[in-house]
Amino acid sequence: MFISRLVKPSKLKSFFLFGARGVGKTTFVGQFFVDLRVLKYDLLDPEVEDRFLLHPEDFRDEILAKEGSFDWILVDEVQKCPKLLNVVHKLIVEKKFLFALTGSSARRLKQKGTNLLAGRALSETLYPFTHRELGRQFDLNHALHFGTLPEVISETDIELKIKFLRSYALNYLKYEIQAEQWVKNLEPFRKFLAVCAQCSGKIMNYTNIARDVGTSPATVRSYFEILEDTLVGFHLPAYHRSVRKQQRESPKFYIFDLGVKRAMGRILESRMTPATSAYGEAFEEFFILEAYRLVQYLKPDYELSYLLTKDGAEIDLIVSRPGQVPLLVEIKSKTRVDERDARHLKHFQGDFENPLLLIASLDEADKKIGDVHALYWTRAIDLIVK
Repeated sequence: MFISRLVKPSKLKSFFLFGARGVGKTTFVGQFFVDLRVLKYDLLDPEVEDRFLLHPEDFRDEILAKEGSFDWILVDEVQKCPKLLNVVHKLIVEKKFLFALTGSSARRLKQKGTNLLAGRALSETLYPFTHRELGRQFDLNHALHFGTLPEVISETDIELKIKFLRSYALNYLKYEIQAEQWVKNLEPFRKFLAVCAQCSGKIMNYTNIARDVGTSPATVRSYFEILEDTLVGFHLPAYHRSVRKQQRESPKFYIFDLGVKRAMGRILESRMTPATSAYGEAFEEFFILEAYRLVQYLKPDYELSYLLTKDGAEIDLIVSRPGQVPLLVEIKSKTRVDERDARHLKHFQGDFENPLLLIASLDEADKKIGDVHALYWTRAIDLIVK
């Protein structure tokens, strides 16, 4: 069954489509081009990659030889051969050809000298399924335990879900890290992934992580950069009105999918039980992942952050919206919220200009607690990203 995605590239302009492995890029472009003639090059094929690495000029010659037989040119995993982007640029300018360029890593493309087509191609990113995309197929407990990668959603056998997620973590090491030689010594990075999984959704302490992994804080920072560049995670910054001061605060880091996180942390077979602290942490992390994905798709000008004071008071999520009042969000996995759950939000109310205070929870009854709106989590997401 085809599931419509929220990412909407234009069919009138070339585009990059980035996304971690397994998020469904191939399926998406297959549906996107269902009624069009597509000339495809898959750089995951070692022979194709090797041919164009050695002779990038052959790429242009082959395309020109087939001119008139295609509507679009699709290049899968373009980061495998960044030099092709120089050819792509010329063909867009000179021949007005349309290109779709997919990639599971922006790391190579960020290297000095890479041609990013000077705005001649739009940039889109695909994420694991959101609850809006899945609709009636969405199951919260399943998402908390196994995540929402397409392969996991389509598989009905629990053991096969677990095997897929375990192999995903191993394949990430093999194909993204080891093959590209981004890490000289793989063993500390392997340990880092397990520690990172335990720290996902928490404030980063590079010194403590370095001690656990057996390397330096600078190396740990570079590891986090690799995860972000390969689209396996993102940083949630600490809120501060001063951008300069905000950059000095420690961010939180989120692995892009809860199933992958649990695979990296080797806890896939542990049960996720409601009303436990582990369930509450997973629900908070899921809510922020969901808000992040939907903001990236629909409201890219919004900024997400968190706030933690020196005395331990915290706002789980702050949504800064240009031209609108900020949203302060408390995330609870409780099935019944009351005035006690609104205390933190009320504590911070005077520190912001007319903020909208929101509790997102598993309580299905909408409530108003003073100035605080308490909504079931899906309705809270709808309020954040309409």
